[in-house]
Amino acid sequence: MATTKTAELGKKVPAFKAQATSDQTVQISKLKGQKVVIYFYPKDSTPGCTQEGEDFRDNYKKFKKAGAEIYGVSRDSLTSHERFKEKYDFPFELISDPDEELCQLFDVIKMKNMYGKKVRGIERSTFVIDENGKLVKEWRKVKVKEHVDEVLDVVKSL
Repeated sequence: MATTKTAELGKKVPAFKAQATSDQTVQISKLKGQKVVIYFYPKDSTPGCTQEGEDFRDNYKKFKKAGAEIYGVSRDSLTSHERFKEKYDFPFELISDPDEELCQLFDVIKMKNMYGKKVRGIERSTFVIDENGKLVKEWRKVKVKEHVDEVLDVVKSL
């Protein structure tokens, strides 16, 4: 799906198709009619990413009640995602993006400092897409603490 388009706030999200856990293929066109939360995180089974996933898990029923589905995205393999999802009992699917196509679509690949070295990686970010496929809210450089509550408030307000 090589794309040069990027998702823009207030506009429809360009078409995408991605592989996810539970042998699923996620396509934006098939998600019409429901709100979608897509959160990008750097790496499976790391402390911040685990906490963020647990926060979404613990509030999953509230998101569903508000008409939203959640997807987590990182560059990790489906095998890694399946283990991560199972270990922490995540009720939502994790999308594997090894080719960074979704990461580029949402412009989340950034140069970051890690132990004094510049590395290319995913900037923790969250996006809310409305029932019509329009990107209505984005958070970049996310701090995990209390972030999920903010996302839930936005989803409920749609």
